[in-house]
Amino acid sequence: MKGLRGKTVLITGASSGIGRAIAIRFGAEGAGISINYRSGRELADAEISRDEVLAAAPDANVLLVEGDISSEEHVIRMMDETVTEFGRLDILINNAGIQKGTASHEVTLEDFNRILNVNLQGTFLCSREALRHFLSRPGGGVIVNNTSVHELIPKPQYLSYSASKGAIENMTRTLALEYADRGIRVNSVGPGAVVTPINSAWIDNPEARAAVESHIPMGRAAESAEIAGVFAFLASDEASYITGQTIFACGGLSLFAEFRTTWAS
Repeated sequence: MKGLRGKTVLITGASSGIGRAIAIRFGAEGAGISINYRSGRELADAEISRDEVLAAAPDANVLLVEGDISSEEHVIRMMDETVTEFGRLDILINNAGIQKGTASHEVTLEDFNRILNVNLQGTFLCSREALRHFLSRPGGGVIVNNTSVHELIPKPQYLSYSASKGAIENMTRTLALEYADRGIRVNSVGPGAVVTPINSAWIDNPEARAAVESHIPMGRAAESAEIAGVFAFLASDEASYITGQTIFACGGLSLFAEFRTTWAS
């Protein structure tokens, strides 16, 4: 992709899953990678991510940065460590997120706040600090958020998650509009069903996986690398005239799959 070599990218939640795949892809594109992980218990996974980036790009410069993105103090420190190591930040990938399935009438305030604090507040805090850095020096910058098809499609029993993703969609559009004339682009990727550790409950169960994939027009879940390619495109100069958009990488889930067979006129 044009314009990624030599750039510095910070990827939140990059110790596994889509975040790890994004790190590997950007490393292969010649970018310097700052891999965020949340806590010490995720350090081993973060080290695997680093090793896989280096396997794809032996000369890559890779930094591991610990930080809970729901904490303002942690986010500021994480940004400072990244800029100190690389000299600047060019691209922020807001990837980290959590979810928990519970009937909406049984959701506790603690769980509701925890999910919004990570998914929404974390995206805001990281974006704010990236914007401050972008505005402090010439050249602008890029933010790409990991939302979900569920910014658009309701997800019963995942109220907090769906609400956070819908809010990130509007945050994406708002920031894109506010900073479009200052060389800063803000976009989102909306994945559908992806083969990642967070989805192991259905991935490892053939019957459950078949049920999930039956709703996907393309008939299969995505691999993480397929989603990472969309992030690389939106962060690259190939997408230099795209801002404020969500690109759904969902195998057609956002096309209202139940209308594949006409049942109404």
